[in-house]
Amino acid sequence: MVQKVSSTRAFARIAPRVVPALDRAVHRLTRGKVLLSAQLLPGVILTARGAKSGLPRRTPLACMPESDGTWILIGSNFGRTDHPAWTANLLAHPDAEINWKGRDISVTAHLLRGEERDTVWKALLDFWPPYATYQARVAREIRLFRLVRR
Repeated sequence: MVQKVSSTRAFARIAPRVVPALDRAVHRLTRGKVLLSAQLLPGVILTARGAKSGLPRRTPLACMPESDGTWILIGSNFGRTDHPAWTANLLAHPDAEINWKGRDISVTAHLLRGEERDTVWKALLDFWPPYATYQARVAREIRLFRLVRR
């Protein structure tokens, strides 16, 4: 049921405003122990420097943890037409930090392309099928990043 609701256009309109605000508030109140959206999907708080400002930007994001200790971030923007701002931040400044399960971890982000992206995309669709709906709504290719510990 959650996957069905998250695939709707109404959810795509409302979620970008509501979900990150709730995530940031709950994460702050619990001192990094709880990320509300992580009750559905694994999640991190990404801290990356702004592409233009250079200022730290904190963004709660769903992720797909990989067995080798890396994480995949998905720039789906809930199936909205533009790439999310955090993806531009990582393209400009790939060294970032995540908070994963209450621990701060320094990472470097790598934009996935070609066969590597295709392989990860297939795994993502098994992990969370609504990503296919998000991709079908937009002409842009959804950006995928692999985060590697520094």
